[in-house]
Amino acid sequence: MSRPIVIGHRGACGYRPEHTLESYRLAIELGADFIEPDLVMTRDGVLVARHENEIGGTTDVAAHPEFASRKRTQLIDGQPMTGWFVEDFTLAELGSLRARERLPALRKANTAYDGQFSIPTFNEVLSFLAVTNKARAARGLSAIGVYPETKHPTHFRSIGLPLESALLAALDRGLAGAPVFIQSFELGNLMALRRQTAHPLVFLVDEEGGPYDFVARGDTRSYRDLMKPEGLSMLADHVNAVGVYKSLVRPVGSDGQLAAPTSLVADAHRVGLSVHSWTFRVENTFLPPALRVGKDDAGMGDLKAEIRAFLEAGLDGVFTDNADVGRAAVDSFGRL
Repeated sequence: MSRPIVIGHRGACGYRPEHTLESYRLAIELGADFIEPDLVMTRDGVLVARHENEIGGTTDVAAHPEFASRKRTQLIDGQPMTGWFVEDFTLAELGSLRARERLPALRKANTAYDGQFSIPTFNEVLSFLAVTNKARAARGLSAIGVYPETKHPTHFRSIGLPLESALLAALDRGLAGAPVFIQSFELGNLMALRRQTAHPLVFLVDEEGGPYDFVARGDTRSYRDLMKPEGLSMLADHVNAVGVYKSLVRPVGSDGQLAAPTSLVADAHRVGLSVHSWTFRVENTFLPPALRVGKDDAGMGDLKAEIRAFLEAGLDGVFTDNADVGRAAVDSFGRL
């Protein structure tokens, strides 16, 4: 089996504001095999990298009086959300905004970078990656891959801004030989992409029970149903991997320790699916109690031990905010 991959979740967002070129650059420097841009679309049809289409929490838009009237409430995937939405802005307007740290209480050091970085387009991310990989090739190093996620594709399609064609066109123009995975929480989105591309596809699976493809199919099966052997066998007809919340691989027991692995990884491998898991973060609040160090939620716990425990369960890849710790864990695990 090949060595597990380290996926720089939103770049290196444990150390820089997420989804900025600086965050992606640092993730690569720290040892990520892939960078992970989440993709949403502007009013004029340009893919940009943001975790959500609501940008109040990750930009300085609230400090721009000229955009005060853009704040509104709308339903996103059936849930009300209030804020400023990227689909209400042109790319030129977004160009006046700057990125901010999304978790300032936990990552105070990152707030020093607030206001320094712009919101990159997907084309800019791919151009940056192409330049990076050209330089790596000259040094005899392997290419860094890109792992884009289509965010809320049903919502964007409903407002006349479908993500799929723009994503594939950008990859056709700018991938420059880099490895790629395309991920989504919506199976219908991935099934549509499967008819248009041979790129590996990844179905994302949350720990929550709810419907797996929220309105696209009217199917009442839950995420957990799809992680059973029959569901995994069905998924294998449409995707190449599953990207699962980590408790579906190793839950935390009542004693605060990681419990024994579930059968998920073995079941997925049996039908030819790879398994990547998310999200591995160094702060105590995100770690099992047994791996926390000190009492401060923002303190740094033993993330390396957590990742190694999941590698022992057979994972093929880890999404991490801290690519340096992920790299050290994979390298020390030594699975070749």
